[in-house]
Amino acid sequence: MELQDNINQIPENKHFAIVDIETTGGSPRASKITEIAIYKHDGKKVIDSYETLLDPEMPIPRFIVNLTGISDNMVEGAPKFYEVAKKIVEFTEDCIFVAHNVGFDYGILRQEFKNLGYDYRRPHLCTVRTSRYVIPGHDSYSLGKLTRALDIKIENRHRAGGDALATAHLFAILHEKGGDSLANFIQQDINPAILHPNLDLNAVDDLPSKTGIYKFFDDTNQLIYIGKSISIKKRVEQHLRNSNTKKGIDMRIAISRIEFELTGSELIALLLESMLIKNHTPRFNQMLKKSKFPYGLFQCIDEAGYMRLYLRLTSKSNEQPITVFASKREGVNSLTNWTESYELCQKLTDLYPTKTSCFHYEIKKCNGACIGKEDSKSYNERVEKLIGKLNFDGESFYVMENGRSKNEKSLILVENGSFVGYGHAPYYIQKQEPFRWKRFIDSYPEDRDIRTIINGYLRKESKAAIINF
Repeated sequence: MELQDNINQIPENKHFAIVDIETTGGSPRASKITEIAIYKHDGKKVIDSYETLLDPEMPIPRFIVNLTGISDNMVEGAPKFYEVAKKIVEFTEDCIFVAHNVGFDYGILRQEFKNLGYDYRRPHLCTVRTSRYVIPGHDSYSLGKLTRALDIKIENRHRAGGDALATAHLFAILHEKGGDSLANFIQQDINPAILHPNLDLNAVDDLPSKTGIYKFFDDTNQLIYIGKSISIKKRVEQHLRNSNTKKGIDMRIAISRIEFELTGSELIALLLESMLIKNHTPRFNQMLKKSKFPYGLFQCIDEAGYMRLYLRLTSKSNEQPITVFASKREGVNSLTNWTESYELCQKLTDLYPTKTSCFHYEIKKCNGACIGKEDSKSYNERVEKLIGKLNFDGESFYVMENGRSKNEKSLILVENGSFVGYGHAPYYIQKQEPFRWKRFIDSYPEDRDIRTIINGYLRKESKAAIINF
């Protein structure tokens, strides 16, 4: 049996293979297909269909039987996957593979083919993502709830034929409502990237949807890019679909190998990414460099001796910012809150440009530094108190977040106001005194970027636990 893989080109007259699969479980590697249904769609209507039960060659778990109604007795005598593999390849040839939560169905099907020694690939499209784009605002985009909201009737729910047909009806609605914008979305979403021939796409499929850093290497084993993400797999796939910029395309084509390292903690991922980029200076990190915190809070002393605070793009200043922000809005909101909390002057924090008194002075929330009524010494003491808090001057604490597994915690140590390092510890350390945790910490050098990253992260990340000692 010779199976042809024609993923390299998407035909201009696109056909869509709308697929639903029932399985023995939820894991691609541990599960087998019990039923598959495919509706071929030309963008306007269903033009063909294929449906069959399959013998999974393993017992079907009771909870799956209760969910789908497919039992061991029903699949007895049904064809095995290898007997229909060629049919599936031919039926979906030159088609875009479509499914609701396409990652599951496509992943299961690819694994079945992989077990046969065949690398099955099709450009694929998710009707969940497409629905969010075309018809935003729904409380849920599960197939059951979405079809009810759109008055699509599903017969034989949780059977491949019923769910695939419902997805086909949904797809027709999306086509009708989306128009040309949907066509552009589909092209961007499924357009297969031009990739390096050495890149193992099976390895891409096996990437974890967890927090950590990833590294791209070219065919000379040169490290060309380092990134971080809370979902490594999703972020890497975005890189491999990137057609937005020439630099992004150039990098995509150059990727020959991918490595990753799980961190559990997003803060550790940020720190590790920063340190590795400094150590290795990958060329695409320099070419695609974009600050995660483009705005900074700066200070100066005016002619009257008052400490002024102001927001500015970090790229336009050679000074070290007190703290940084992901956006101007975040900076303004934070500075507004601090101005109120520390009884600072709106004029001197650049929030209320005026030649006279600020608004807060008029409503008795400012002590009058704006008009020289409050002396600079007492005012500056409160500004310095704020700056000290933002820079964790002299403070000692751990930042605790989730680890790389459920049995682990991530730890970042700041001691006497300086970054010491980070590490991972067993989950039970929460019951121990913090002075015992240091044995889990690996030391790393501090620089201005490390402090900036920690500062910015802690200010916006409410899930991180701060343990002072």
